[in-house]
Amino acid sequence: MNTPNAQTRQKPGTATFLKLFLPSALGILIFFVPVELGDRRTILLDHMVTGARNLLGDASGLYALALIVAGAAYPLFRGYWNRNLTERIFTVLKVAGVAAALMALTGWGPAFLHEPDMLPFLFDKLVIPVGLIVPIGAIFLALLISYGLLELIGVLVQPVMRPIWRTPGRSAIDAVASFVGSYSIGLLITNRVYQAGQYSAREAAIIATGFSTVSATFMIIVARTLDLMAVWNLYFWLTLLITFVVTAVTVRLPPLSRMDDSAEDGEPQAVPGKRLTTAWQTGLEVAAKAPSLQRSVALNFKEGLLMAISILPSIMSVGLLGLLVAKYTPLFEWLGWFFYPFVAVWGVADAAALAQASAAGLAEMFLPALLMAEAEFAARFAAGVVSVSAVLFFSASIPCILSTSIPLSVGRMLAVWFIRVALSLLLAVPTGHLIQALAG
Repeated sequence: MNTPNAQTRQKPGTATFLKLFLPSALGILIFFVPVELGDRRTILLDHMVTGARNLLGDASGLYALALIVAGAAYPLFRGYWNRNLTERIFTVLKVAGVAAALMALTGWGPAFLHEPDMLPFLFDKLVIPVGLIVPIGAIFLALLISYGLLELIGVLVQPVMRPIWRTPGRSAIDAVASFVGSYSIGLLITNRVYQAGQYSAREAAIIATGFSTVSATFMIIVARTLDLMAVWNLYFWLTLLITFVVTAVTVRLPPLSRMDDSAEDGEPQAVPGKRLTTAWQTGLEVAAKAPSLQRSVALNFKEGLLMAISILPSIMSVGLLGLLVAKYTPLFEWLGWFFYPFVAVWGVADAAALAQASAAGLAEMFLPALLMAEAEFAARFAAGVVSVSAVLFFSASIPCILSTSIPLSVGRMLAVWFIRVALSLLLAVPTGHLIQALAG
């Protein structure tokens, strides 16, 4: 009775094979393969975003403003703005984001808000790129997540992901998408898979706070600011390693370790010695049941647009508040003293400054790099690592996570952020010393 089914699974039709192979290959090409166009070498999605921004020209600011206004109005229109205290607070912040965006566009408002590291930085370097990359990326996201690639990869890397990071194999796609593309794209994938019941709350939280880092392209900006391009390959790979080592530790500590770990749709388990066969069959089964490309693209584009309008107003308001606090108050200096022991133990000359700069990363991930640009090598290297490995910051990633269905409160994220920064400093400072010693 089982023979026909087995034969059918082993010999899929050409249409099913193409349905798995073509969208998946195109998705990998768009999201993961660097291509040189003009004088830039980056992934095709990044080229598309750059092309869209060039096409829009000065209208890119108006486009971003339209998304911000839509994002502020959406909770009021849907009636959930007063569902709980967090929603009420963020609705107010989103309305404030509209005012901040208007000031950024028009030049109106106090002069100190228009300094290069305030509204211009937020609007030009964060809001407009995120406003383009999330909807455009969502259009092509269907190629990665709807036609079997996610499940095929998931079965293959189960032996690594589950024991080390306590997440399904399919979460490897999220991690890679974040590192080569954007944390917002990674979160978009995570949210879609979580809503489908294929991640538990704890798994989605681990991925959102542990893998959804800034992109590799943004890491280049960090490295240039800290004068680390001479050791770029070491910086990139060691930052990747430290980020994932920190995640492996964090998942075993509260609050992540105490979150609900039940999921409706478990990942297929491979038969010993037949992992490749199981992965291939699983991918084909998903491809055979997948909806049409038009339907998948429409659904993902809608999700991406909703995420974009939810993120952008918060980036403007929360990000501006964070930058103001970092520049004009001693809050992050005080907070930095909690990290001082993790730095001072290694005998760094700039220990206090590095600890305080790392704390400032809670406001905006780029701040540690800006504040430590003139420090000695080990401190600069550690600041560059922490900028990436901390993952969580108020100008973008925290509002982005709050806009998803993943059950992570601000309090939980602050606890995870503190653990990540402390562990990152503990690992990054001696690594910087070692590189300096080898180079010397």
